[in-house]
Amino acid sequence: MSVSQNEGKQTTATISIGGKTAEMPVLSGALGPDVIDIRKLPAQLDVFTFDPGYGETASCTSKVTFIDGDKGVLLHRGYPIAQLAEEASFEEVIYLLLNGELPNAAEYQQFQQTLTNHTLLHEQIRNFFNGFRRDAHPMAILCGTVGALSAFYPDANDIAVPENRQLAAMRLIAKVPTITAWAYKYTQGEAFIYPNNGLNYAENFLSMMFAREVEPYKVNPVLARAMNRILILHADHEQNASTSTVRMAGSTGANPFACIAAGIAALWGPAHGGANEAVLKMLANIGKKENIPAFIAQVKDKNSGVKLMGFGHRVYKNFDPRAKIMERTCHEVLGELGIKDDPLLELAIELEKIALNDPYFVDRKLYPNVDFYSGIILKAMGIPTSMFTPLFALARTAGWVSQWKEMIEEPGQRISRPRQLYLGPAQRDFVALDKR
Repeated sequence: MSVSQNEGKQTTATISIGGKTAEMPVLSGALGPDVIDIRKLPAQLDVFTFDPGYGETASCTSKVTFIDGDKGVLLHRGYPIAQLAEEASFEEVIYLLLNGELPNAAEYQQFQQTLTNHTLLHEQIRNFFNGFRRDAHPMAILCGTVGALSAFYPDANDIAVPENRQLAAMRLIAKVPTITAWAYKYTQGEAFIYPNNGLNYAENFLSMMFAREVEPYKVNPVLARAMNRILILHADHEQNASTSTVRMAGSTGANPFACIAAGIAALWGPAHGGANEAVLKMLANIGKKENIPAFIAQVKDKNSGVKLMGFGHRVYKNFDPRAKIMERTCHEVLGELGIKDDPLLELAIELEKIALNDPYFVDRKLYPNVDFYSGIILKAMGIPTSMFTPLFALARTAGWVSQWKEMIEEPGQRISRPRQLYLGPAQRDFVALDKR
């Protein structure tokens, strides 16, 4: 294959296979490597490409998020994640993801008011919770209830109407925190706490999680700031597994509630949204600081099957740009709560120290990622591990909705239909049962 530039500055890739030659357009984005448009490859050369997991394939165009894993860069609409996490509210980031620009003061006030107006759930939705066992995983409750929202808002089925898309987006982003908090309350056997219009997004979620009807509740500003950062750091992450699932479901014309429920289901997997929960389980299995050397030895043994959770990342080959912010937030939360002798925290700090200085991990660039610290923070805040992934889904809903909306509004959008490399039997004739 060769790449050349034709007249008019059109770059093409010349691909030769089996004596046949074809020219494919080379497309350039605002950032990142160029991509070869191979849509005409089967027609011209009678071949498909093979890319398990789509790790090297651009499946769509997008203006929402950009990641450079080698350089540790994460941008939302061009803004570095560190600046957003340190200086913006989650509501501002939601607006940015949805609309492409940060809001001015008037737009921000109107946006906050619209979100607030949609935080309440239809009273009949309360009945859904009673259908689940008390020990049901909150992700099961979240997935089922979000999907059921379409039964209460049938206008969302007509996604061709821009106003319907916008309304569905606001309903989802506003109501998922309420559903998430209620899922927790239900598993605890506690009364549901309704949204409070006087609180911002992060504060309102903490209130619905931890407030009780029998006593006053005041949101701790340090914890609210930490929750705001956690939500921002998880808001969107380009074309990951759950986002791609939302886009694929959306390409069929399914209603947005069903699409986001599909994303929640994909996020549920331990290799995706359950990573921070896996960190705490790993620390619990290690048990004591003196067991760390033996654990590290197992990690280095490829035949042991033991993995170092919370270090390294599928995308980031250098460092996770979200990790430093989360590390600092972790110490702020622990300091505010006066937690100094938590055995899991001591284990985490010691494990981090060893891994960052061990040539085995340094050479492989296995640095702590956002999940390593977020699990510790959430545990310190009193959020059980079963709620880690639902909280992730709560934050990611903003990104999912933005990506879904972008896909639906893209000219020439097509239904997703990947190809395959078939390895089964060639065509053969059926043999009657008595002759087999």
